[in-house]
Amino acid sequence: MNTLFVKKLTSVDFSFLCPERGLVGETWLVDVFLHGKLNQEGMVFDFGHVKKQMKSLIDGFADHKLLIPTACPSVSCAATDENITVTMQNDSCGYISCTSPVQAVSLLNLKEISLSAVTPLLKKYVKQYLPANVTDVDLHLYPEAIEGSFYHYSHGLKKHKGDCQRIAHGHRSKIEIFVDGERSAEAENNWANLWKDIYLASQEDISDQFTREDMQYTSFSYIAIQGEFSITLPSHKCYMIETDTTVELLSEHVAKVFKKQYPEKSVRIMLYEGVDKGAVSYSNNL
Repeated sequence: MNTLFVKKLTSVDFSFLCPERGLVGETWLVDVFLHGKLNQEGMVFDFGHVKKQMKSLIDGFADHKLLIPTACPSVSCAATDENITVTMQNDSCGYISCTSPVQAVSLLNLKEISLSAVTPLLKKYVKQYLPANVTDVDLHLYPEAIEGSFYHYSHGLKKHKGDCQRIAHGHRSKIEIFVDGERSAEAENNWANLWKDIYLASQEDISDQFTREDMQYTSFSYIAIQGEFSITLPSHKCYMIETDTTVELLSEHVAKVFKKQYPEKSVRIMLYEGVDKGAVSYSNNL
């Protein structure tokens, strides 16, 4: 038997419901190992096909989706042919509800979303699409190794023409802040704590605000190309800005906050969106 591998074939950016943390944005890298016999070309699987077919399968399973642990006692789902409404309620996270087109959600028969729980389901899913000479596949899912501060956030970009328009997808991201040319671990940690398991939203998307069982809630909704989206979350888990929540506008927002706090200092913000991509903003350019 021969084995072909591709390290960091893809990274999947998604959100999931957690009964302890609520709505959580996440990013996992994926290594792929394909085991099997050599074909007539002397290959287990052509690298070009691996990078296209395998990446497409893995991305289609989780990327830019909301992953739902349907076996979790506090989770319930109601679906039509086009839309699905998912709710979660317990003492830890309060009440969360999300309605979206069905393609924006992955329903997984799990009690919780974790690396160890999702990996075998993803393996079973991709294995059925592999050529006959590939006898087995191993997947290694893991978070990016980050030195310094990072945070988990979810959001939706209603103006985006692709899957970023989905109202509950997210990322695990690092942040780098340089004050007068020196990197500030304190400033990075402060923002990481502020945006811990946060939902970043545009003020114009607010559709309702109400109190339920002594907890304040905020609802957001919009219509995008893929359909109608809405989400309700505890208000303390939401951070609202005046613009859309693209990484460019988020980094600009952070820079503007620093400019107000420290007008005499030069600040450079490097805000990441998942792995190895993001935006840079400078307070002295605003």
